Formats: sequence, C-alpha cells, structure tokens
Amino acid sequence: MRVQLNDIIDQSRLNGFHFSLIGWCLFIILMDGYDVVIYGSVIPSLIEEWGISTVTAGAIGSYTAAGTALGAIIFGLLADKIGRKKVIILCTTMFSLFTALAPFAGGPELFAVFRVIAGLGLGGVMPNVIALSTEYAPKKIRGAVVSFIFCGYSIGAIAAALFSKSLLPTFGWKPIFWIAALPLLFLPFLIKQLPESANFLLAKGKDAEVKKILAKLDPATASQSFELEKPSTKAAGSPLVKLFENKLALSTIMFWISCFSCFVLIYAMNVWLPKLMVEAGYSLSNSLLFVVALNMGAIAGTVVFGRLTDQWGFKKVMVPLYFGGALALAAVGLTNNTILAYALIAIIGAASIGVQNISNAFVSQFYRPEVRSTGVGAAMAFGRVGGIFAPTFVGVLLTMNFSAQMNFTLIGIAAVVGGIAILFVQEKHAHYRQGEETEGEAVVMTEANHSA
Repeated sequence: MRVQLNDIIDQSRLNGFHFSLIGWCLFIILMDGYDVVIYGSVIPSLIEEWGISTVTAGAIGSYTAAGTALGAIIFGLLADKIGRKKVIILCTTMFSLFTALAPFAGGPELFAVFRVIAGLGLGGVMPNVIALSTEYAPKKIRGAVVSFIFCGYSIGAIAAALFSKSLLPTFGWKPIFWIAALPLLFLPFLIKQLPESANFLLAKGKDAEVKKILAKLDPATASQSFELEKPSTKAAGSPLVKLFENKLALSTIMFWISCFSCFVLIYAMNVWLPKLMVEAGYSLSNSLLFVVALNMGAIAGTVVFGRLTDQWGFKKVMVPLYFGGALALAAVGLTNNTILAYALIAIIGAASIGVQNISNAFVSQFYRPEVRSTGVGAAMAFGRVGGIFAPTFVGVLLTMNFSAQMNFTLIGIAAVVGGIAILFVQEKHAHYRQGEETEGEAVVMTEANHSA
C-alpha cells in the first residue's frame, strides 16, 4: 500500500509528539523575540556609557536588521540542503551565543559585529521553526498552532521589557544580554527531541527515519505496512514573474509597499520606543513598560482582528487598523495621561505587528497556490528593507530636536502609506474571488506565518 506522507500528518491527533514540538518551537520564538527587543531596551544606557550618538545607535539596529534579512536568505537555502533541524540548532546557537557575547565587546564597533552575527541567526531561525511546526501540525488546527507559536515572539518581547525594568537600575544592561544565552543550556534537549522535517527526509530517501517519526506522531502507523510516495519534483523556473501577470501587478506592488511600511513601524517601535518615551517625558522604567503594552496590543491585534477578517474581509480590517495606528502615533506625543498613553501604544502594537501577521494571511490567500510562497516571500523580503531603514531613520530624527509629538507623527506617516497601499489592492483579481479555491486552502494561514 502506498500512502501520502502529508495525509498521515494532516489526519493525526494531538499527542505528546506534537506538544513537545510546539513547546520547543514556542521557546525558540520566545527567545527570538527577547533577543530582538533587548537592544531597544538598553539604547539609553549604551548612549550614556559609550557616548555614542542616536545616529550610531540607530545604525547598529539597522545592521542587525540587515543581518536578519541576509540570514533568512542564507539559511532558507541551507535548510533545503542539510535539513531544517540542523539549521534551527545552528541559528539558535548563533543568536544566543553572540547576544551573550555582546556585553564583552567593550565598544560600539565590536558590539555591532556581534549583533549582526546574532541577526543572521535570528533571521534564519524563525522561518524554519514555523515551517517545521506547520509541517507536523494536524490540518484542522494548523493555523491555531502556528498562531500560538507566533505569540511567543511578543511574549519574549514583553519578557525583555520586564527584565530590563527590573535589572537595569541595579545591575546595568549587561545581564539582560546574558539571559539570552538560556537556549544554549537546552541545546542537548533540542538536539534530542526536535524532529527533522519528514518531507526533507523522504526527499533524501530516508524512509526508515520517516516511519520512526510517524510512529511517534501517529502510533497506529507502527503496526501497518506501507510505502511512502515520493514528493513530486518542482517545475523548473521561478514563479516570481507570475506575481505581475493576469492583472496582479498593481496589487503585488501595493503589498510590497504595505509590508515595507509595516516593518518601518515594527522596527521603529522595537528599537526606539523606550528612548522615544523618555524624550516624551517618561522615566526609563515607565518607558520599558510601554514595550509591554506594545506587544500586548500585538497579541490582541493578531488574535481578535485576525478572526474578524473571516467576517469582514482583510481590507475592512487592515485599513482602519493602519489609520488608527497613525492617529495613535500622533496622539501619544500629546497626552500626559500615562494610562491613555499605554492604550495608544497598544493600538500601535495592533497596527504594526498585528497588521503584519494579518497581512501575511491576506497575501497568501490572494495568490494562486503555485505562487503563494513566492508572493509572501517577496513581500516579506521587500518589507525587511523597511526594517533596515527604520532604526537609522529614527536615530537621525532624534538629532533634529523635534518635539515628541512630531517624532511620533513622522513615524506615523508609514502607517498612512501602508493603509493607502492596502486600499489600492484589487481584490477582484484575487484567487479567492475566482471561485477556484481547493481543500488546500486550509493551509493558507500556516504558509503565511512560515514566511514571517
């Protein structure tokens, strides 16, 4: 009897294998989020200790973002050759080790080098972790599983802010970076318990190893005799050009602009929010709590507004969120009410990180199945350019001695541009409007999160 590997995985039920995989993936993504956000938490301390300008501090953030973009490309290609598990272990080691080494740099130059190397690991680990969890999650709950794991990023960001708030006044900024070494302690367990991609093993002809994994995933297969069908060979050529065919060109460009704008917001907030709030008159301790509010808003935005897209459609959710984020950014520099400021920052979190998660699903559903991954990947690649641009842009902005309101308002322009771009997306040409969806559409949300 010949069976399809993915059919067995799709029909499996949650068991210890799944919970172990979800737990380790959540832990890695949590530490990924922690690592990304701690730099923004300690920027005021680094500026004071090393006497660097905000432009230099912003440039270090941009270098790290460039490292994540490069890491996503390099390790995405490497995973196809050596497997996702090995890449995840390698990238986790990289970002944990070099983040922990950063406090020993002694100055901004070597510190920046360590942050870039850590960025390579950060960029490579997320798509591979999401891809692995997507592959093994049962079909009916695949989207929920991946969304749950993705929340780990914001949980890690919240942890970074809380640790910074607790440790900075007494111990300084260095211990905050040493905490990032925690995954190194768990590497032996990761190596033992994290499974390799079954599809990768099957493509390499390692059927026996695949069957051992399937026996853990679905114990019923252990007593069955069957042969696994080999995966079909991909058609030659790149589907990138298809993103501009059949009247899709305008929408493709608009998705790219939206993604760029969203990454500007995400990296501006992740890197500079504590410093921006200090400039607005808040203490550093209170400013770090704004990072918590930002990521609580991101979680709520992803969960609540993500569900509303099923009823209202993507544009009716994303456009108001973008414009609401722009208004919140303009207003946060005006208010002296701390509670109101927390609420406005939470809205900004929903309008940046939350919107990007929703956007990934929108893009993936917009294109036909054969170009779906390319469509999401291209939009994310263009978006990462915004992530490289934002830290330096805000660093330069802070040298111009604008008011806090003006700083936030100028950053908010990105939200306006993103909202306008989504308005120009032509849903009438979307794949889901052509009546051609198949059962494979249930995988849409997971493919989108994989590329983030």
